[in-house]
Amino acid sequence: MQRIPCVLMRGGTSKGPVFLASDLPGSTQERDELLLAIMGSGHELEIDGIGGGSPQTSKVAIVSPSEHPDADVDYLFVQVMVSQRRVDTAPNCGNMLCAVGPFAVEQGLVPASGAVTRVRIRNLNTNTFVDSEVQTPGGKVRYEGDTAIDGVPGTAAPIKLTFLDAAGSKTGKLFPTGQVLDWFDDIPVTCIDMAMPMLIVEASQLGKRGDESPAELDADQDFLRRLEALRLRAGLAMGLGDVSDKVIPKPVLVSPPKAGGTLQVRYFMPSNCHRSLAITGSIGLATACVSEGSVISRMLGERLPRDLEQVRLEHPSGAIEVALARTGADGRTIRAAVIRTARRLFSGEAYVPAAQRLAS
Repeated sequence: MQRIPCVLMRGGTSKGPVFLASDLPGSTQERDELLLAIMGSGHELEIDGIGGGSPQTSKVAIVSPSEHPDADVDYLFVQVMVSQRRVDTAPNCGNMLCAVGPFAVEQGLVPASGAVTRVRIRNLNTNTFVDSEVQTPGGKVRYEGDTAIDGVPGTAAPIKLTFLDAAGSKTGKLFPTGQVLDWFDDIPVTCIDMAMPMLIVEASQLGKRGDESPAELDADQDFLRRLEALRLRAGLAMGLGDVSDKVIPKPVLVSPPKAGGTLQVRYFMPSNCHRSLAITGSIGLATACVSEGSVISRMLGERLPRDLEQVRLEHPSGAIEVALARTGADGRTIRAAVIRTARRLFSGEAYVPAAQRLAS
């Protein structure tokens, strides 16, 4: 049995093991095979591994010291498929990103500095940078606090994530098709790449209200086929090629708010509806709210104030708030920040049978 040191952490509304890169194989293929075995991928319950049997709980974060002058640590996100024995490292995950700052401090990669420690993170999936502000009173990470986030029971210490250069994370352009609004046959869509490449479509265009539960949406196979057809078309239009075996772009249904927020959303990963909302997805959706001519701005019209600085996104488990700020000499660059929480669940070693690794 091979033993791999790891820390299981909740980051935002996701959960998964966090590894030091130095504890994993240097070969990408060997690393991926090891992660498949650790998580139990290939079984709907991931019964023979530590994965949780859901895309939200089958995630891995790999952390290492960074050689980049603008970062303290590098973070590689790995989405481990549940029923399929494969991984995807194309997207970032903002929820697991919440766990990177506390992990880096506790592993000694970043020294605690006062009551709040800033951890500068480079995301290797997208080559973008994020500042994470971690509570460190007395030089130790504090997880207890009064901050509540929808989709997670109880309260915890706040972690502020500021996305510094999220536009064009995978395609190099905020609007990869060259337009804020595109038409796929008779359906208006917005293809945006802000922290996460996404296809945004109004729920009513696909015969949905927009307030359906994730289980209800997941059970409608005809709807899922239509949504996937749009996603595949968006992948080509965004320059991502054939995305049939990729998890990006993420398709998102949007509709008017029902609980006093800015917008109601249903976010897909991409074939299952998220039980809440990805952090990276929230960054792109908030940006689309303030982008004139987008599906969202057209749908909400006068409901959107011109000086919108705080966006509240309603999702199946509650809501996420995103703070927007315009930077740069021309004031056109958008910077977004969110407040989340994380918790260290356990630390130890994951065991992998040598025979299982060879079989994978």
